[in-house]
Amino acid sequence: MPRPTTAQLAYGSLTVVLSTFAALLLSDVRSGAAVVAVAAAGLLLGLFVAAAVTMPAVARRRATATLPTAVSVPRSRVAGGAEPQRVGEHSLRR
Repeated sequence: MPRPTTAQLAYGSLTVVLSTFAALLLSDVRSGAAVVAVAAAGLLLGLFVAAAVTMPAVARRRATATLPTAVSVPRSRVAGGAEPQRVGEHSLRR
């Protein structure tokens, strides 16, 4: 299993702290069991956010893995080793 990235740790930890703090302030819980339940919900939300941070990268990797690779075609040279004439290309030298 790969190690979590810095972004996963940062987003997950921030989500746990902020969501738990907000839920405790808004719900006005007084019992210990309710505080534990809110903390557990904040932890689960933080784990979900940390896992969701990497989802776009995984989707990108899967998309690029299914695309065909480009084939390089060698440039043909004009007889005598000169470069082919480039029509319509801007020249800095006149």
